[in-house]
Amino acid sequence: MAAIPGLRFTGSPGVVRETLLEAHLRPKVSSGLPMWPTADGSTSAAPASRHVPREVSGFQLVDHVWEALELPGEAMDYHFVLQDAVSRLWSGRRSYPEGLELLEVFAVLDLELMEAAPHAVSFDAGPVPESFVRVTSVPRLIALLEREGALAEALSVARRLARCGQSEDAVARLSERVSALVAEAEVGGWA
Repeated sequence: MAAIPGLRFTGSPGVVRETLLEAHLRPKVSSGLPMWPTADGSTSAAPASRHVPREVSGFQLVDHVWEALELPGEAMDYHFVLQDAVSRLWSGRRSYPEGLELLEVFAVLDLELMEAAPHAVSFDAGPVPESFVRVTSVPRLIALLEREGALAEALSVARRLARCGQSEDAVARLSERVSALVAEAEVGGWA
């Protein structure tokens, strides 16, 4: 993922890319599609997109996600790895509460990925995307920040996501709440 232009991601913590079995795989083009070699043939699924097993959770899920971000893939592959991780960490928050912190990290990475490579979440083939798939990772982060009372941070994230045609309702709602808090602070002499 670090090779995506415009992305500030410098690598996964604790992962030595060279030790990952599929780190140096390259696809062969067949009928115009990249085909990745596997033990039993080939597949159109990039190594990044098939690295995180469905049955892992908790810290194992986190480890596999960090590894997946070091494997070959396209921006869309990384988006779906991160979005799935956010969803799974949210679902498993009771058994792995430490995952909430990583949920935030993965959602922010997903947002940064969308900003650097908007085509990763777009239906459009052109250079300037106009229509986008429904993203779930970043709205989850916005809701979590709002629930924690970090309204200004939630608003900032919502405004960034709004550039992808999503979260306009969150921007409006959070703008009102932040404005109300600022007005209340001014009246109360806190500002």
